[in-house]
Amino acid sequence: MLEALLINAAVDLAMMVLLCWVAVRIGDVSFIDAVWGAGMAVLAFASFVQVTEPGPRAILLLAMTALWGLRLGIHLFLRWRGHGEDPRYAKMLGKARDQGRYGSAAFKVVFGPQAVLLFVTSLPAQAGILASGHPAPISPLAWAGFALWLTGMVFETIGDAQLKAFRADPAMKGKVLDTGLWRFTRHPNYFGDACVWWGIWLVAATGGLWVALGSVIGPLFLTFTLTKWSGKPLLEKGLAKSRPGYADYVKRTSGFIPWPPKHN
Repeated sequence: MLEALLINAAVDLAMMVLLCWVAVRIGDVSFIDAVWGAGMAVLAFASFVQVTEPGPRAILLLAMTALWGLRLGIHLFLRWRGHGEDPRYAKMLGKARDQGRYGSAAFKVVFGPQAVLLFVTSLPAQAGILASGHPAPISPLAWAGFALWLTGMVFETIGDAQLKAFRADPAMKGKVLDTGLWRFTRHPNYFGDACVWWGIWLVAATGGLWVALGSVIGPLFLTFTLTKWSGKPLLEKGLAKSRPGYADYVKRTSGFIPWPPKHN
């Protein structure tokens, strides 16, 4: 297990070094957001090929991680292609670009940390697959994890589609999306993300107590990131400044877990 995880870490690092080189060539690191999901699918596949005889649970974990990762990766890649460089990264690396140290700064600030966070967050998929050699059947708890994963996929996919349609409508410029899933939670895509990885962890946890305890840091860290660190707090801070009706929306709408809206 440890040897396989070290191989995965090497794959992760090599992938980020290569992508950093690409970023320097094109002068834009913004596509890193698309790597978040796709990179986890790569690590799941790297784990799968190291299992001599993958059991049904390994196949299920690979499918869950790959479907989530590829959907999110394609969605974010197309968004990057349509919108260009993300102002956040432009501001973060602007000084380094002017000083001629864009490459080193890009790896130190973006690709290096991303390699670590991606590896840690995807531990349930990696460890779960590595612990799922033949026969490794799919237990009732694993099916419960799959159901949670499916719930997350539905929320993410529909939430992203509703947000994309909202942003594409010129009449909605400056307004707040408060219909569809966004009526019940201010962040259906973040909620979906959390459900997906807690679901993957539940499936992986059926591989043994040591797998469950060793990989729970993945969904714990992801949930913390989405709700307390770089996800919800930063996004809502910006929206509160740019959307006049956002404060009212916050008062009546759940911040994370879907819930019927409050009536003023």
